[in-house]
Amino acid sequence: MLLHVPNVLNATQVAHCRAQLAVSDWSDGRLTAGYQSAKAKNNLQLLDDHPVARELGALVLDGLSRSPTFVAGALAKRIFPPLFNCYRFGHGFGFHVDNAVRYPRTGEDRSALRTDLSATLFLSEPDEYEGGELVIEDSFGTHSVKLPAGDLILYPAGSLHQVEAVRSGERLASFFWIQSMVRDDSKRRLLFDLDVAIQNLNQHVAGQPAMIQLVGVYHNLLRRWSEI
Repeated sequence: MLLHVPNVLNATQVAHCRAQLAVSDWSDGRLTAGYQSAKAKNNLQLLDDHPVARELGALVLDGLSRSPTFVAGALAKRIFPPLFNCYRFGHGFGFHVDNAVRYPRTGEDRSALRTDLSATLFLSEPDEYEGGELVIEDSFGTHSVKLPAGDLILYPAGSLHQVEAVRSGERLASFFWIQSMVRDDSKRRLLFDLDVAIQNLNQHVAGQPAMIQLVGVYHNLLRRWSEI
């Protein structure tokens, strides 16, 4: 499931992130890539323990916790500390699949995290750079993603994906991975659809027996499928 999550950060928060990133020291993005990914990766990145990465990462996590769409779509058990990257002229990241397991180098919990979902939070407006689209291939075809600043795309980490070469301007983003309480993507999709239906029906038939029954179905499925 590809899920567009709008307004994770508002305009003021995006401006703050960009101001901080503008005066930060970038490193070669290949320093944090695996052996195979490093061959396809060409960008700039803040190191995991950079003070700005940690400050802005906390801001992103707070935004995620306030987003009903993200909460319902990800059913997050753990979130990898958000990272930040920059693509300038000629930078890109060829087709690859994200590592199945990640080990956070910052934060309290540094144990292995299973990467069920990948996330990209855009910090540059689409008209500020040419190229730089996030291209994701899944069972439904090929999707080209370029969202407004502050919006996020959530997608299965096992999807083949790339960032197309930037032809002009600068593409700033935060990216990270999520270990979900529900590992299977099709089951997460069903739970998300149920959650959306419940929220819509709640405006009209709250407290009705059919509504109560539907809520019960959702929670029973979540109990059955979750790994906590």
